[in-house]
Amino acid sequence: MENNIALNSTNRGLIKKRRKERLIKILAMAFVYFVLLLMYAPIIYITIFSFTEHTTTGIWDGFSFGNYINLFNYSGNRISQNIWNAVGNTALVAVTSAFVSTILGTLGAIGIFYTRKKQIKNTLDFVTQIPVVNAEIVTAVSLCILFVICQSFLPRSFITLVIGHVVLSVPYVVMSVKPKLEQMDPSLYEAAMDLGATHVQALWKVTIPDIIPGILSGFLLSITLSLDDYVITVFTKPTTGNFETISTYVDAVTKRSGLPAQIRAFTAILFAVILIVMVLMNVRSSRNAKKIYRKGD
Repeated sequence: MENNIALNSTNRGLIKKRRKERLIKILAMAFVYFVLLLMYAPIIYITIFSFTEHTTTGIWDGFSFGNYINLFNYSGNRISQNIWNAVGNTALVAVTSAFVSTILGTLGAIGIFYTRKKQIKNTLDFVTQIPVVNAEIVTAVSLCILFVICQSFLPRSFITLVIGHVVLSVPYVVMSVKPKLEQMDPSLYEAAMDLGATHVQALWKVTIPDIIPGILSGFLLSITLSLDDYVITVFTKPTTGNFETISTYVDAVTKRSGLPAQIRAFTAILFAVILIVMVLMNVRSSRNAKKIYRKGD
């Protein structure tokens, strides 16, 4: 009798535990879906209303591809011209700053990695990480003040904008390249030196080929940061010539006359392109993982 009571008590405890675990899983999944809804609801909302020509977002005026047609009607639509000019400026700034950031960040990571004195190495690591955790507005205001002081020989222009984006991106390149340097076999560099290679030859023929994945990831990350940036762009972009990037153009035109209908179409296209690229990358990585698994077997 006592054994049955103990068994029933144990079963009740297990049932309560399972119910509690199930409830926690349900709440966790509900939270995840709620966060996903908050993230993607605005994009879905804009995408839906990109298929109606009403100038006010949120008012359905019948299904139409008019916004997409007007978006690509570059010669006959002033808004479309401004949008594509902003896209071109954004791409130019992103590629230029990413190229410069990748060179500086890679050289910086190599220099930090090969620094012999541990105290200096740790100090450089710490200084490199400060811009990553620092508020972007602090960096933007600091750059703005610097360019105001130097405006006699360095006025606000495309160069200052690129400098601002380089300052933003270089630490992330360093953080992308350093792990690859740490994974590299140090004996390869030493072997190249023993075989008569100079420091520069060993760097180009041994070190650089081994860290190419880190360099590429740093370059892509720099492009992403530049494309997404608004704060530093506002404080460092040219003050003359009506130079706008996507972020600053959307902000300016929304303040003047509201969000143009073509912007809704552009947002939907951009989201679709990014989604397709991400799906293709995941499919490719999945296939590569399967190939590696099969080779391992």
